[in-house]
Amino acid sequence: MSLKETIQADLTTAIRERDQVRAGTLRLALSAITNAEVAGKEHRDLTDDDVLGVIAKEAKKRNESASVYADAGRSELAERERAELAVLETYLPAQLEDAELDAIAAEAKAEVGATGMGQMGQVMKAAQAKVAGRAEGGRVAAAVKKALAG
Repeated sequence: MSLKETIQADLTTAIRERDQVRAGTLRLALSAITNAEVAGKEHRDLTDDDVLGVIAKEAKKRNESASVYADAGRSELAERERAELAVLETYLPAQLEDAELDAIAAEAKAEVGATGMGQMGQVMKAAQAKVAGRAEGGRVAAAVKKALAG
């Protein structure tokens, strides 16, 4: 069963259980997946990795929205965004610890043979391939900068 099919099945379950937050979040996620499938010139079915990318993007939106709402004093809206984020995170792989991320960045630096910040793009490309969605890009970039500086 593909990840998209799993989400569809979970949506059906959430509707039966009358779990409004979960059902609404999964509807939005499926809508984003469908939009990604039809984007461009022709329809294409997304792989599980593509679906994970869409879900990660949606999770990032929820996280940013929760921060904005909390800063604006709208705690009820921030809590809703956090609840939706929790639902989306159940479909994402476990996030890497900082030590693991630093080790991957150091390994990517050695693999590329980088000697300075001028080769950050090459090291980022190698590190992103190894991370495979288990850490946000900003965290990966910070680890790569740390590896290149040290």
